[in-house]
Amino acid sequence: MSAIPRNQWYVAAYGREISHELFSRTICDEPILFWRTEAGSVTATSDRCVHRRFPLSQAPSRLVGDQVVCGYHGFTYGADGKCVAVPGQTRVPRTARLTSYLVVEQDSFVWVWIGDPALADASRIPRVPYLDAAGWTTVSGREPLAARFSLLVDNLLDLSHETYLHGGYIGTPEVASTPITTEVDDEAGVIYVSRHMDDAECPPFYSRSTGLQGRIARWQDIEYTPPCLYKLHSRIAPVGSVPNPDGTDPDAFHVEVVYAITPETENSTHDFWAVARDFALDDAEVSAFLAENNRTVVLQDVEALDVLEKIIATEPEGYQELSINIDTGGLAARRMLARMAGARDEATTR
Repeated sequence: MSAIPRNQWYVAAYGREISHELFSRTICDEPILFWRTEAGSVTATSDRCVHRRFPLSQAPSRLVGDQVVCGYHGFTYGADGKCVAVPGQTRVPRTARLTSYLVVEQDSFVWVWIGDPALADASRIPRVPYLDAAGWTTVSGREPLAARFSLLVDNLLDLSHETYLHGGYIGTPEVASTPITTEVDDEAGVIYVSRHMDDAECPPFYSRSTGLQGRIARWQDIEYTPPCLYKLHSRIAPVGSVPNPDGTDPDAFHVEVVYAITPETENSTHDFWAVARDFALDDAEVSAFLAENNRTVVLQDVEALDVLEKIIATEPEGYQELSINIDTGGLAARRMLARMAGARDEATTR
């Protein structure tokens, strides 16, 4: 059974990555061709010509208006994936059609539906409006991960590793020593993990970006919507500062850390990351610092998870991990992801 849930929305790209040029990315083992039409909308089809499987993203394939011309034999396709011309004959075979994928562009991301189009519901795509909203400034990127996507889910739902893996950047002793609370909303399909540190060391990631020094109140509230979207709501404030009863929080700095965890294959992952902030909005130095430091943190995770993937590939079947209290969020995610993947396999065997 595949561990990748199908019939799900996944982030395929940032909107800025896709223009009126052929762009390919493999999502859930499927090579997908993207481009932006002359009207500005994003379209997605399979990245293989139906004739001899030549990748349509590969030169000398090209766009002519809103049609893709295969660089091998000249099969030509419209934005809906339907073949409109073939070489040497006027009749176009009825089956000459690329797989077409449903696409939604919102909150700076391009989402693609992987699975049965009849089951797609765009209203279920989790929102991250602050990534491109007024009053916020965002830095973002993507790193390739040579490991299965579930390892990244485990990593992000247990932030105690910050103390050890990310010391000198975002990790401090309090992250590992502070207990967590975990809630699972099965009906909404969301997992919440919170860690509130009322008196903690201020790591360089925040001291240099906010200007706070010494001890701080640091809150980490995770909201994970399987399979793809992870949100970390971070609050950084002077010790003793609490939000007002009306929800305003003028003494605090707020950072929204977002990860889109998209399987490329069974054993590789697209690690999309973004950091949005509600302070120093026009400060280019703060943006550069947060971009560089968060990418360093992401690459530290990538290095560790790439190692784990290699170890898992060589260990004997039936190896049992030891789990403890800090793993409750990750274990809940594993159960939810297994149900999603199992539902897909059950549907395909009916």
